Amino acid sequence: MTTTTATPVHYTGEERRKRIFAIVGASSGNLVEWFDFYVYAFSAIYFAPAFFPSDNPTVQLVNTAGVFAAGFLMRPIGGWIFGRVADRHGRKNSMMISVLMMCFGSLLVACLPTYNSIGVWAPIMLLFARLIQGLSVGGEYGTTATYMSEVALKGQRGFFASFQYVTLIGGQLLAVLLVVILQQFLNEDELRAYGWRIPFVVGAAAAVISLFLRRTLKETTSKEMREDKDAGSIRALFRDHKAAFITVLGYTAGGSLIFYTFTTYMQKYLVNTVGMQAKTASYIMTGALFLYMCMQPLFGMLADKIGRRNSMLWFGALGTLFTVPILLSLKSISSPFLAFVLITVALAIVSFYTSISGLVKAEMFPPQVRALGVGLAYAVANAIFGGSAEYVALSLKAAGMENSFYWYVTVMMAVAFLFSLRLPKQAAYLHHDL
Repeated sequence: MTTTTATPVHYTGEERRKRIFAIVGASSGNLVEWFDFYVYAFSAIYFAPAFFPSDNPTVQLVNTAGVFAAGFLMRPIGGWIFGRVADRHGRKNSMMISVLMMCFGSLLVACLPTYNSIGVWAPIMLLFARLIQGLSVGGEYGTTATYMSEVALKGQRGFFASFQYVTLIGGQLLAVLLVVILQQFLNEDELRAYGWRIPFVVGAAAAVISLFLRRTLKETTSKEMREDKDAGSIRALFRDHKAAFITVLGYTAGGSLIFYTFTTYMQKYLVNTVGMQAKTASYIMTGALFLYMCMQPLFGMLADKIGRRNSMLWFGALGTLFTVPILLSLKSISSPFLAFVLITVALAIVSFYTSISGLVKAEMFPPQVRALGVGLAYAVANAIFGGSAEYVALSLKAAGMENSFYWYVTVMMAVAFLFSLRLPKQAAYLHHDL
């Protein structure tokens, strides 16, 4: 990745408008996808008893986290399938199919009967719905990251590519914000009885709107690219780009783990470990996620100045040094404001990675296998490390070894730093192919 200040390339006003519209169109669909996926995590404290009866709330959360993690296991399959579709049949087609599948998964969760109604079939059907959503999101990240990196303005790619995580975080933010709104109008019994279904209905409806938005996008691949014999070929990916794949896998493992630790798991951590009320935790996470979302373009601009490789190294180094102190401090405080500050600091560190993660990955692969390489590497790392974050954290807490999780995250951040050292100082691809 370049370590010098990038020089903006001149575009006509019409070309700039077209590319910015493409960024907005792709990222708006991305927002809906991630809202649908994350609303599960933020609603879990209310619907867990409906599917996993138990006297121990930690056991209930462990079970729902296990289903959440299972959805991540579908991501490598989704990354492979949708990456192949994107490379062989176009980025646009891949993004439309993925959002349609997400719509179906959300609608299914919204309509599920509870354990009291159909017994063990309730959690089985919940798992099935999450597997569909996991398959969808597994393809969403790689294709959207590829598309946005290909339409981003040269010289400002870090800034424009950062909007993938603006909308990804925006999806989380809207998910937790909707839960906060419901908390104002429904009491806890109502939320547990039926209120938790409302966010999934909203998500399914929004996915339909997103489908129509994505129909307007312009395809970035040519017919010749899509008909190339290596297009979407997993064999070609590992034959010619194995080192790039391993590098992306290595730093994405730590990036995914710390991202989910300080976003989706943090709400449960504040309630289950720190001892805060669910409403208070939701307020804190709403504010922290909003600031985190706003940070992305700023850190993307910073990466355009100091270089993507340097941003990744700062991410790995700061994450290694400060993860344990931040989590231990959170565990021992009672002030909601101080909790908000500490979480925001942690998310600022994560922003060195998230603002440019899709772009850094895309720069490692040629267009014929770009969506496949980005999507599969990301999905594998997420399935193993990101999706299991809540499950590992809650399991260690249940076993009386909660602090071990903090050190686990720290070790993975050190691994991310070491793999970031492997990043080239000059982008291998993407700096000249558009």
